[in-house]
Amino acid sequence: MKIIHTDSAPAAIGPYSQAIKANGLVYTSGQIALNPQTGALKGDSIETQTEQAIQNLKAVLEAAGGSLETVVKTTCFLRRMSDFAAFNAIYERHFPGRPARSCVEVSALPKGALVEIEAVAVAEA
Repeated sequence: MKIIHTDSAPAAIGPYSQAIKANGLVYTSGQIALNPQTGALKGDSIETQTEQAIQNLKAVLEAAGGSLETVVKTTCFLRRMSDFAAFNAIYERHFPGRPARSCVEVSALPKGALVEIEAVAVAEA
């Protein structure tokens, strides 16, 4: 088991790792739309926040030897299910392989984010 950390994604805001690599898989922690350099939430629209969350997820996956293309499962948390269609429009551009997915509405996310995405991906050996 290996702890994954990259400065290209936001630092963890609690007692957890950005990701763990184990048995050829990468398990990421949830990524929200934090700017990796400033730690501030980027944007106030679901589109902007989804794009940033995916860029953060991509950076963590790449640091672990994975990629968006090797994702097998995502779990997506939306602050408002009414954002589902707009979220999907951004998500679909980055996950053309259509990994398995769960998507749920939650009452709140860290830092007031509108979206959080976590993933499981295959990593290079």
